[in-house]
Amino acid sequence: MNSEAYGALDGKPSRKVRQRTDDDVAECVRVLAETHRTDGYPMNWPAQPGDWLSSGPLIGSWVAELDGRIVGHVNLSRGDGADAAPALWTERHGPQSATAVVSRLFVAPEARGHGIGTLLMDHVVTEARLHDLHPVLDVIASHPSAALYERLGWELLATVDRQWPNRTVQVRCYAAPS
Repeated sequence: MNSEAYGALDGKPSRKVRQRTDDDVAECVRVLAETHRTDGYPMNWPAQPGDWLSSGPLIGSWVAELDGRIVGHVNLSRGDGADAAPALWTERHGPQSATAVVSRLFVAPEARGHGIGTLLMDHVVTEARLHDLHPVLDVIASHPSAALYERLGWELLATVDRQWPNRTVQVRCYAAPS
């Protein structure tokens, strides 16, 4: 697929994306906990983080490795009504324009600066397109990852208010470039 690996010959750390296995979930939860402590993602820590990583109508889940260590994660799923971006995309492009939702994207704080977020996003976009789906996502408006999506050319569809338990949050809805 769209994975990338660099060998030690060029002096860069080896990095790749591969499908997540059940054996990876515990390490993904550890990286997610680091990300939560550093960035506050996810905003609401799930009671069962391993289950949260696999929730929804999944198409697939992938991990990024840096020198053989898991340092990132991303999911691709069919929309289940919880995200606003799929409806916004469909309003603009018609029901024949099926979407896939990019979610559960995170990169370990110590692995940042190695292009891991871009590597994961490139991979998940390729996967969505292999299924004839257009990738979309929702992100909390104040989260710094919005800068990554914009740098990658994702289109801001809208900023909307979403009701979460005990609060209203602003969410930015994005679609991958066509």
